[in-house]
Amino acid sequence: MPAMSTSRPQFSWHDWNQWHVGVLPLLLIFGALVLYLFAAQRVGNWSTNRMVAFLSGLIVTFIATQSVIGVFDMEYFSDHMIQHLLLIMVAAPLFALSAPLDLAYDAGSPRLRHFLDGRFMTTITQPLFGFAAYFVFIPVTHLTGLFNLMMEHEWVHHLEQIGFLVVGYLFFRVAFGLERGTTIHRGLRLVFVMAAVPVDTFTGLALSMSSHTPFPAYAAMAPRGSTTAGILSNIHLGGAIMWIGGDALMLLACIPIAIAWVKWETVHTRELDAILDAQGI
Repeated sequence: MPAMSTSRPQFSWHDWNQWHVGVLPLLLIFGALVLYLFAAQRVGNWSTNRMVAFLSGLIVTFIATQSVIGVFDMEYFSDHMIQHLLLIMVAAPLFALSAPLDLAYDAGSPRLRHFLDGRFMTTITQPLFGFAAYFVFIPVTHLTGLFNLMMEHEWVHHLEQIGFLVVGYLFFRVAFGLERGTTIHRGLRLVFVMAAVPVDTFTGLALSMSSHTPFPAYAAMAPRGSTTAGILSNIHLGGAIMWIGGDALMLLACIPIAIAWVKWETVHTRELDAILDAQGI
């Protein structure tokens, strides 16, 4: 009778069902939820849709960092890119839709309102700052030695994850234009988002076309038995995820922006027609 094979598949259910639960991330996520709900209760009439958006953003953040994605994000570059897209292009837009700065302004003390109206916050919430932050952050964190540093130090890795959320929020708060402060025309918001697409495309293509492993630390962090060719192939896959997935999510974000623009133009066209009719023009 032939012996039964005891070898495991590359990815079994046990692999996919792993969790990377950490005390500090859980405390940060729970603390953010408590603060948001407390502020919403203090305001009294805060939008339910915005609360749902914030809760959804926290759930996506938890999945991206504490699920199986967080288990393998230091071993597989492709997994890291999935985590990156979930944080900066899914969780961050949801946080932007929840309007946390507006909530802080409405529920905060006069001192907090003074800070939010101050030069520092006015600067970082400017549309050009949000665009520049996104335009610089993506290639710097994936095409420079900073990525290798992140692989070698866990605290740098956590700062990078927070950076994805902050930069993504600053970018998409301008794209959605829901919060107070400097905004751009609804039609220009589409241009704003589309102008950032080449950043993801360039970064993804640069990684997909790399002829060598750009991150030496992956040789030490990759699963046992990984070859140089295998590591490079996974980096190429991660670049493709960045390129195709990033562009697709950006285009998806354009849909609600375009719908809001059309609705706004329709309402204002009717108002203008009414004014002209009243004047007999």
